[in-house]
Amino acid sequence: MTRIVPVTVNPDTELSSTNVPTLLDQQPRVTENEVRPIRGQLHVSKNIFRDIVSQHRPKLDTYETLYKHIHANPCLSFVEDETASLVVSTLKRLQSPSFTIKQKIGKTGVVAILRNGPGPTVLLRADMDALPVEEKTGLPYASKKYMKDANGVTQPAMHACGHDMHVTSLLAAAHTLHSARSAWCGTLLCCFQPAEEKGGGAQGMIDDGLYDPHRHAVPEPDVVLGGHVFPHRAGTLTTRQGIMMAASDSLQITFHGRGGHASQPQSTVDPVIMAASAVMRLQTVVSREVAPQDPAVLTIASIHAGSAENIISDTAVIKTNVRTYDPTVAAAVKKSIARIVRAEADASGAKEPPTVEVLGAFPVTRNEPGATATVQKAFTAYFGAGDPFKHKKGYIELDKPLAGSEDFATLGTAIGKPTCFWIYGGHDPEDWDKRVKEGTTGDLPSNHSPYFAPSIQPTLETAVDAFCVAALGFFGKDRSKIV
Repeated sequence: MTRIVPVTVNPDTELSSTNVPTLLDQQPRVTENEVRPIRGQLHVSKNIFRDIVSQHRPKLDTYETLYKHIHANPCLSFVEDETASLVVSTLKRLQSPSFTIKQKIGKTGVVAILRNGPGPTVLLRADMDALPVEEKTGLPYASKKYMKDANGVTQPAMHACGHDMHVTSLLAAAHTLHSARSAWCGTLLCCFQPAEEKGGGAQGMIDDGLYDPHRHAVPEPDVVLGGHVFPHRAGTLTTRQGIMMAASDSLQITFHGRGGHASQPQSTVDPVIMAASAVMRLQTVVSREVAPQDPAVLTIASIHAGSAENIISDTAVIKTNVRTYDPTVAAAVKKSIARIVRAEADASGAKEPPTVEVLGAFPVTRNEPGATATVQKAFTAYFGAGDPFKHKKGYIELDKPLAGSEDFATLGTAIGKPTCFWIYGGHDPEDWDKRVKEGTTGDLPSNHSPYFAPSIQPTLETAVDAFCVAALGFFGKDRSKIV
């Protein structure tokens, strides 16, 4: 499996190319006679972001159609060739000047480069891969696709995590910023990343020479930005400084027994007993071995053994997933897992210890404070202050980290550059408000559910505008080129 090596970023490090005045610097000041905004909020009258985005954002009908096409034609991790080809063909329609397009980075990754004078280099990232899930949404554009995964196994495919929304919104944001290039200065990098779901896509692009001048020669960004759709009220979005998302470690554990006939269990060593006992014992790791103040989640979501009811199998396989925010806690939990599965195998008289294989690993997603403060100010200035439980769209500050995981930050931490990641809602606002009154928002399908289906609007417009506004918060502006 690909090894992800996190790099510590100094929170006090400033962006290397920000000697050009940024668009945030040109926000109008609040006078003593005006109403004071909430902490971090910029005055939004004559908002320069709103002027740029409203003037240059294309009509999104075409991108809604594109979204439906991508949703109906998903591609699994590391085999996103069809999606990558669609990304390239869409970007090539933007001419004079055209994007410089780098392809097949980390197998299927794509980066589009738009150089637009002196200023910061800003990378916007969208992940492209779908999940091996059979869709059950019943949508007219639902996926019915089966395809071979990277291991050659035929699987159903569904965009059950919203990556189709990420790809579509970044393409529309690229269109917007291309059209608005007279209003900003700098270099825009649009990164379409493979295999986020496997935890190796970002590192795979790095290992393949993403920033290597002798390989793909993508300019090193001064800041890396990205977002993700979640089952919250569409029109709202949120982020936070510091830890944004958990680390994740996935393990496959194979118990080795001795198979035989179900009528002669005395001549066998039953691996199903080992696996079942281990599953129950592993539930005590978090409750009895991790301090209450240290968040951790240990899930066993897959167990497989045998093929018939009268045959005791030679092996049983369980797959576990661990979520933590502290590497010390993660190491302790994984050590406990190894101890318990060995002990269960010994207790059953197994002649061979269990085999433990690392399936994937995601680092903790840490939002660099300085970069995130810039994004927070830009979002508050553009979207206003929101509250999903008071039927109000806009920006909300996230009060605690999420338990989900991402490999997004590797695109920045691998070269010591700051990153900021946010999430935005994808559920129909009217239905959300109704569910708030009923207390049923917790019943909504989550990411990775076969029923997960974001409402196309206003989700798409919010996602597009977030990409644009976040980037514009860092880009400089040549005053002689103001539109």
